Amino acid sequence: MIRYALICGDCEHAFEAWFASSSAFDTQADKRLVTCPDCTGANVSKQIMAPSVKSPRKAADRATTERLAEEFAAKARDHIAKNFDYVGDDFASEARAMFYGETADRPIWGATTPEESAALAEEGVPAAPLPRAFTPKPPKQARSKRKLN
Repeated sequence: MIRYALICGDCEHAFEAWFASSSAFDTQADKRLVTCPDCTGANVSKQIMAPSVKSPRKAADRATTERLAEEFAAKARDHIAKNFDYVGDDFASEARAMFYGETADRPIWGATTPEESAALAEEGVPAAPLPRAFTPKPPKQARSKRKLN
């Protein structure tokens, strides 16, 4: 597949279109099957385009950028794990308690349902979703001392 930048010779509207090959465009254009989406004119030609070539430098730059992003995310996860209290499913109630002055402020992280998150926002409780890349693994919960049977 090839994407061409095209221009209408009648109304000068610029647009793009995909073709199976260069010869497919030529064949369709010769048969006047390529038409302008604005004026439906068939006086359509290719615009000058720079080819999209992947260079080794672009790939190296992308790899460097991805590595730096992962390093930043790892540092964020480590910082959160070391400096924030994990409150698990109690996040909404803990955030509310701090907001209303019932408990001391402290950095926390945990989980909420979409409904709880919307309710916090509606109440004005300052809370934001933690991007997945920055979310540390939750600490292992202590096993319950209660016997199930």
